[in-house]
Amino acid sequence: MTRAATFAPTQREPQLAGQTVVVIGGSAGIGLETARRAQAEGADVVLTGRDPDRLSQAALELGTPRTAVFDASDTAGLERFFQDLPAPIDHVMVTAGGPRYGPLLKMDAAQVGQAMSGRVVLALEVARNAAGKMRPGGTLLLMGATGARRTGHGVASVVTAVLPPFTAALAVELAPVRVNLIAAGFVDTQMSASLLGDQLEHRREELRATLPIGRVVSPADVAALAVHIMTNTAVTGATYDIDGGQQLVS
Repeated sequence: MTRAATFAPTQREPQLAGQTVVVIGGSAGIGLETARRAQAEGADVVLTGRDPDRLSQAALELGTPRTAVFDASDTAGLERFFQDLPAPIDHVMVTAGGPRYGPLLKMDAAQVGQAMSGRVVLALEVARNAAGKMRPGGTLLLMGATGARRTGHGVASVVTAVLPPFTAALAVELAPVRVNLIAAGFVDTQMSASLLGDQLEHRREELRATLPIGRVVSPADVAALAVHIMTNTAVTGATYDIDGGQQLVS
């Protein structure tokens, strides 16, 4: 008779131990969930948001005292935040700023500019202010979407199309800091609930029935991808889709 081999469990080292992760827009949804995941991997997290009450609640949930209240679209406030932030930092994720919708010909120049600044200009200002404080090999991680890739979504299609080449160009200029983009489909967040209202459950049921994964994408799914991108130092200038296969069946 031979004795069955026994295996002692191995303890995995936290992947972000000793690193600092800044989440611009970290008081709820994808940002907060990414901060939670990063913290579980040993990171020191810094949360920012424009709503002081929500930010305080998020900080209480995570047990982190490092927060800053400001509107990310306020260039001066963003600059002050990074000036006051102790160096070095390792990763910056930008979830602040949301998509704008509307037909191009019905929007004036200022409205188009606002739509672009909600993602592209904000990302550029974050990059400009964070660059001097980030460690080589760290990550600037941006958020985009997959839903507006098809034409017919007005200005949202323009912003969606611009983000991947913008990310690639910024990756070259910001090197050796890495720059990557997460393009998400429908994610079951508080923002989705506020946009859909009483249609939320119908949308969930529709996605459960049609998505290849058979369920709705959650903030935790996106957070897992975000932390993977932070820890995989071979990737930069890339766009990562996470939509549960929605583009395959739409």
